[in-house]
Order: sequence, then C-alpha cells, then structure tokens
Amino acid sequence: MNITQFSRTAKALSDPRRFEILEAIASTEESACSALVEQFPISQATVSHHLKELANADLISVRREGQHCYYQFCPQVLDQYIEELQRRTSGRHFQTIEHKVVAH
Repeated sequence: MNITQFSRTAKALSDPRRFEILEAIASTEESACSALVEQFPISQATVSHHLKELANADLISVRREGQHCYYQFCPQVLDQYIEELQRRTSGRHFQTIEHKVVAH
C-alpha cells in the first residue's frame, strides 16, 4: 500500500460516524444509501459525504442501479491498511516507552 492510499484510508477511518457507517455496510451483503440515511441521525448530504470518503479510500464499492446506489464493504483494503500500519509501527512503540523510562 503506497503512502497516498495509506493516508486516504487513515482519514476515512478517523471519523467516528464514518466508521459506524462502514460497520453498518460491512454487516450486510449490500447497503442501499436510503437505508443508511434512515439508520443514522444525520442528513442525507452528510451520509453521502461519508460514503464518498469511504469510496475514495476504496473501503467500499458502489453499484448504481438507476437513481439508486448500493454499497459493499471491501475488506481487502482494510486488511492491507492494518498490515501496513503494523509494518510502519513495528517495534517503535516499545522503543519509545523504553526511551522514556531510561530518560527519567
């Protein structure tokens, strides 16, 4: 995963409401936009914004049927993000803690 995709994914996952929407999509085979709007106490425009951010990060795919949009979770992108996060932070957490303990 390149740094651009990594950053897009991190941004998409950083908003608590957006993460809830992702969880809702992941819990079904496919989610209609209208169902997501009904499920969350936010405006249709806000739901659409969150869906756009999730799609830009490739965490969800979009299927259009006429005027309706349906969303599916793309777990492979989340898996790649987790692997990259672990790779980028491997061992650093423990080195930081050890450094702080020695410094005091």
